[in-house]
Amino acid sequence: MFRTALRNILAHKARLLMTVLAVTLGVAFVAGTLVFTDTLGKALSSQSAKSFKDVAVSVTSYGQVRDDNGKLEGDPGISQRTLDKVAALDGVASVSGRVSGFAGVGDRNGKLIGTGWSNRGSNFDPAGDGKDPRYDFTEGGGPAGAGQVALDKASAETGKYEVGDRIRVATNGPVKEYTLSGVFTTEDGAVNAGGSLVLFHTSVAQKLYLKPGFYDELSVAAKPGVSADRLLGEVKPLVDGKGTEVKTGAELARDQAMSIEREMSGMSTMLLVFALISLFVGIFLIYNTFTMLVAQRTKELALLRAVGAKRGQVMRSVLAEASLIGLVSALFGLVSGVGLAVGMRSVMDSLGARIPAGPLVVAPATIVWALVIGVLVTTLSALLPAWRTGRIPPVAAMGSAHLPSTAKSLLVRNIFGIVLSVAGIALVFLGVSTGGENGRYTIGAGAFLILLGLIVLLPLLSRPVIAAVRPLLQRVFGVPGKLAAQNAVRNPRRTAVTAASLAIGLTLVTTLSVIGITMGKAVDRMSTDKIKADYKVSMAGGGNLDKSVAETLAKAPGIKAVSQQTAGTLYFGNDFHAASGVNPAGIGELLNIDVVSGSLSSLGRGEVAVAEKTAKSQGLSVGSTIKAKFDDGKKADLRVGAVYKDMEGLLSPFVIDDKVLSAHSDHPYIPEVYVSTGGESDANQQKVVDALGKNPALTIATQTDMRNEMGGIVNLALNIMYGLLGMALIISVLGVVNTLAMSVFERTQEIGMLRAIGLDRSRVKNMIRLEAVVISLFGAVLGIVVGVFLAWAVGSTFADQVPGYELVLPFDRIGLFLALAGVVGVLAAMWPARSAARLNMLTAIKTE
Repeated sequence: MFRTALRNILAHKARLLMTVLAVTLGVAFVAGTLVFTDTLGKALSSQSAKSFKDVAVSVTSYGQVRDDNGKLEGDPGISQRTLDKVAALDGVASVSGRVSGFAGVGDRNGKLIGTGWSNRGSNFDPAGDGKDPRYDFTEGGGPAGAGQVALDKASAETGKYEVGDRIRVATNGPVKEYTLSGVFTTEDGAVNAGGSLVLFHTSVAQKLYLKPGFYDELSVAAKPGVSADRLLGEVKPLVDGKGTEVKTGAELARDQAMSIEREMSGMSTMLLVFALISLFVGIFLIYNTFTMLVAQRTKELALLRAVGAKRGQVMRSVLAEASLIGLVSALFGLVSGVGLAVGMRSVMDSLGARIPAGPLVVAPATIVWALVIGVLVTTLSALLPAWRTGRIPPVAAMGSAHLPSTAKSLLVRNIFGIVLSVAGIALVFLGVSTGGENGRYTIGAGAFLILLGLIVLLPLLSRPVIAAVRPLLQRVFGVPGKLAAQNAVRNPRRTAVTAASLAIGLTLVTTLSVIGITMGKAVDRMSTDKIKADYKVSMAGGGNLDKSVAETLAKAPGIKAVSQQTAGTLYFGNDFHAASGVNPAGIGELLNIDVVSGSLSSLGRGEVAVAEKTAKSQGLSVGSTIKAKFDDGKKADLRVGAVYKDMEGLLSPFVIDDKVLSAHSDHPYIPEVYVSTGGESDANQQKVVDALGKNPALTIATQTDMRNEMGGIVNLALNIMYGLLGMALIISVLGVVNTLAMSVFERTQEIGMLRAIGLDRSRVKNMIRLEAVVISLFGAVLGIVVGVFLAWAVGSTFADQVPGYELVLPFDRIGLFLALAGVVGVLAAMWPARSAARLNMLTAIKTE
């Protein structure tokens, strides 16, 4: 029986090619994901280990901490005196003090080099030999004075800088010019993430980022023969205190490796979800292939039964055939996955993410998973067709008809499908009523049941749906249209399985599209309706602006209104509440705040404005008094002076005068400053740029930029999802091709008869094409309907969190999806239609 299975594979190579390709694509996605994340994780871990290679003990300070009364305790960092004490220990070879923060370098055109969020600045701390072990200089040396800086090699090459050049460096404060003293290479994670690293003289870095005479971190190197654990025990009593952490270099490397592993796990999980979706769609293709192969080999299998083969032997022969195909597909998929991982790495390199060098990691677990998934998915998909082979009676060898489905089996199938669908719909409505994250999980479970129910019910749905369009096909396309509609419902199970793969893919694509476009429209309305400011100033990468930005702009000529938005917290009741510190005199001219009661002018009197939803939940109204506590622990009675409509994403639930909020914070966090110049124009934008000293680290966004920035995240996420779901849609196309090819093979005699009675080759091609289009559009319409329903359900769970959220049906994209489904049908039918048209009439008529 095994030899028989092998001969069947070799005899039907063309028929099984689509199945092999489907499994190969799915396995390649899984294997590629695992290889890529393993490779990236290994490279980052190796880089991390190199960073701590010469560090025996590391001391990290998290700054001053507040006691229960809000009073600051401890030092702002690790003092020079502490460093000297550590350096005096017998087992210490050297101690390096580090201080770091944001630093952005502009190129010769003033454009920021690097990705913003990973642009860092630190200090050059040479040992006795004048070298800093963390940096290898390829040109020049470290900064020897306050007017010099050193720059990493990649950034220097990007900016085309050489030693001795003057470069502009921006920190959180005003931009300054320095002389480039040297260029270095480093294993620093910020540089490898596509950012830049600037080294200042230690005194300059301390003044910029902390406080003169203090460090964020100490790196302690041990003398030969001194263990890290011994040194840890000696260092800890000297620095132990609140806000300070002491660890060995090995512990730090291990912690960072675990952190990297967690980050890679999140990326891997997301990619694997889409890989499994592709495999799930592939199951239908495999199932359909083996169902048709078994149907075509009814006579052959019945003859095996007639000559003594038992049911189990026949069934096992089909499963052996599936397992061999799965094994071959898995091997191809594994090799393709390795190539995919190499390609993903190259793409990330081209996007500026400087991935550390390292070997390609193909772990044994990856190989095992690829083989198991490939074989298991194929075998399980073929299980039901294989089971059916055992039911073929030997008497079937006398004819060519295969065993038809019984009315009982179809009734049971339809009842099961209805139960699944109703249960899924009930869960979706339960999720809608629950709302929030838990509601979305419930909707996800309901969506899965709905898809399963839809798959089971598709044979029942196919007949009335396709029958409804049959008259239109006949009127427009004549006889080929009528025959195409009849052929599409001739075998409803096969049509259903083929349409199912497209339905699943388009359900997911439609759901994402409707949610994404609805969110985009809500964001667009929010930015258009709520932002009156001409420009928004922010730090590249979302960093903290210095308070001097708003102060400078307020004094600049041509500026009409300015307001920073300081992020802080108020504590009252039992919870912390987000608060925004604003300029009372300008905020009303910069943001369109819809006041429900009270007046925004009350902010100038030290009163607080509260968002409407928060006011209702906290039982607050104009005139209410809040017994609040600030970040520094100080308490105050704040009177509610206004209640306004929620502006999530633009204002916190509590708004207060920035002078009041910032007075309770040593380092207020200012993410953005809004500016009005009396109108948007190139000249006015240049006024803002000039007023800020042409700072390369600052972004001056127009209203259009703000709108694109808010909607860009949604569009980027959508495009990524479309790309990842593309694999599932490709497999769906293969399913349509496979079904049509098998259908043509089955109907060889029928097509010959049609040709004999006058159906010419062009109309035969049209018949096959129309059949493909009908099946494709049937699956597409069902997928779009379910997708819109699920998008409504998911959207309703966070509608309260997005101001102005209203479901938007993107009819242009829905029309595009339907058009693409039709194109898929036409393209998928090219080869089968050509094969059907080229059949020899007499030979086809004689075919059994």
